[in-house]
Formats: sequence, structure tokens, C-alpha cells
Amino acid sequence: MSVTRDIVQSYRTPAQVMRRHLARGPREDRALMFLMLSCALLFIAQWPRLARKAAIDDTITLDALLAGALFGWVFVAPLFFYALAALSRLVARMAGGQGTFGTARMALFWTLLTISPLALLRGLVSGLAGPGPLDMLAGLIVLGFFGYLWFANLRAAERPADIETAAQGA
Repeated sequence: MSVTRDIVQSYRTPAQVMRRHLARGPREDRALMFLMLSCALLFIAQWPRLARKAAIDDTITLDALLAGALFGWVFVAPLFFYALAALSRLVARMAGGQGTFGTARMALFWTLLTISPLALLRGLVSGLAGPGPLDMLAGLIVLGFFGYLWFANLRAAERPADIETAAQGA
């Protein structure tokens, strides 16, 4: 399936999509591609908010704001997400999970890519409406979907029997 179809299907059945990705075998290149693509999209989602900020406050240019966001999302955020995936794996192991650090990375990185369309929409809301209740509501919706999808994906990644079943069915 294509990535866009998988993203849409992940909102309905996240565990099924995650098992299908994991059934293809441990592929760090695929996980890294998901992470870098999602970080790039999350960087793009910042553009409307940063443009609004630069238009309102002329003490800092849009170029400087974009450069800072680029550095943060493309160079720093991936390191943070690798550490967060490792931490989630350690917590899952204490809870009886049977996955690996690779499956935990795939669960988090796929979740980030899955919520990127919502983050782009939230970026538009933030840029058009500015800070306020609508922006906060959009942020809470993105955060809620992130939590739901990450939990469902990590749960599927920590059950190797489910992954083996998906691999046999594919």
C-alpha cells in the first residue's frame, strides 16, 4: 500500500497498519525515512505561525524564524525522537512488552508521520487564527490523536505473535 493510504487507514485501524509495516521485517532505513519525512512535514506546518509572528513583530525576520525552526525540526528533533522511542521501549519492557528497540522506533516514527496531516491543519489554524482558543483546540486534537495512535502502534509493536501472524497473512 502507499504511504498516504496507510496514513488514512491508520486513523481507523492503527494496529493493523503497524503490524503490516513490522511484518516487512526490521528496516532501519524505512524507520528513518518515516522520521525524516514527518520532521520535514512538521517543519512545514510551522510556516504559517512563523509568518504571522514575523508580520506582527518586526524585530526578527521570517528568515531567522524559519532557520531556527529548520534546525530544530530537521536536526534536533530526530535525536529527541530516537531517545523518546528508546525510553518508550524501556517502559514497555517493564510492562511486559516483547518487542525490540527497532519496533518501538517504528511505532513512534510511523505515529509522527500519521499525525503530520493534522499538524499541517493545526499550522494553518495557528497562522490564520493566531493564539487563542481555536489554536489551543487544534493543538489538543493533534495531541489527542498522537497519544491514541502512539499507544495503539506501540502496543502492536510489543506483541511479536501479532506481527508473525500479519507476516504469514501478507
